[in-house]
Amino acid sequence: MVGRVTPMSGGTAGAERRLYELMALMKAADDRLSKGIGTGEFMCVYWPSRGQEAIAAAMGVALRPDDQLVTTYRGLHDLIGKGVPLEEIYGEMMGRTVGAGRGKGGTMHIANPDKGVMLSTGIVGAGPPVAVGLAMAAQRRGSDRVTVVSFGDGATNTGSFHEAANMAALWDLPMVFLCQNNLYAEMTPTSDTMKLEHVADRAAGYGMPGVRVDGNDPLAVRSALDDALRRARAGGNGGGPTFIECVTFRFRGHYFGDRMPYIPEDQLAAAMAADPVPRFRGHLLDAGICDADELDRIDREALAAVETALHTVLGADSPAIDELDRDVYATPITFPV
Repeated sequence: MVGRVTPMSGGTAGAERRLYELMALMKAADDRLSKGIGTGEFMCVYWPSRGQEAIAAAMGVALRPDDQLVTTYRGLHDLIGKGVPLEEIYGEMMGRTVGAGRGKGGTMHIANPDKGVMLSTGIVGAGPPVAVGLAMAAQRRGSDRVTVVSFGDGATNTGSFHEAANMAALWDLPMVFLCQNNLYAEMTPTSDTMKLEHVADRAAGYGMPGVRVDGNDPLAVRSALDDALRRARAGGNGGGPTFIECVTFRFRGHYFGDRMPYIPEDQLAAAMAADPVPRFRGHLLDAGICDADELDRIDREALAAVETALHTVLGADSPAIDELDRDVYATPITFPV
């Protein structure tokens, strides 16, 4: 049976304030990209994560610095949550040398091992097998480091996901499978791609716990993650992997510029009315954790951080021609002119 976590439960005041700081920064970063591309200020390709901030913020608070993350091309929020500097994210998206890969990898291929971000992949379902390898390495070294792999609902229909989930459960690997179920696999609703009503029900077939939570509630996601991380760190002593399904929505479609004709207007309106950022802001106000002035300050600081990062990136160089084979071959190859 799929477990469920009570919404808006648990958490200390400091942790809840940190959740909002991360969510505000993720929202500001996504909004600024949309504004810049939409007005022609700059050009880049990206897959918006706007609307899914609560999940990544919970990861940012729950994971240890040494815990590792494998994410996807729709990973702006995940990268921010794990601490990758905005300059490195924007720089890679815009093809500048300040990017995480010196501007050569692009939006789909951002990594920062120092922050625990081991891979961003553009191939649906390609992350879980890599995460299995990382978790196996930790297990063999006797480390209690956990690998979290983030993916969408569509990835659970791939053979690579099936094999990874089966191996992780069989070997009690220190992993968390985190499904950000935004209800659409590219342009196809989940109801057209799987018979199950709840993606988390798939976990039972692998012999691992499956938990379904409100992905717009960072406290519910944090609670589920805390439980899953404890279980993962226990390893073979009654522990192992957990599958968490976080039900959320994406506000800007599959890619920036997607007009979303396939999404019913009433469904999109209802999803935007449940926007996790103002919703959590309201929770902090109602609970007396923050007042309006403090939350306004957090919002302003997020906007300022984004503008500072963007200024740095737009002033940086694009990769020079001598970058062509750098970091590609162990011994650079010299091509005849």
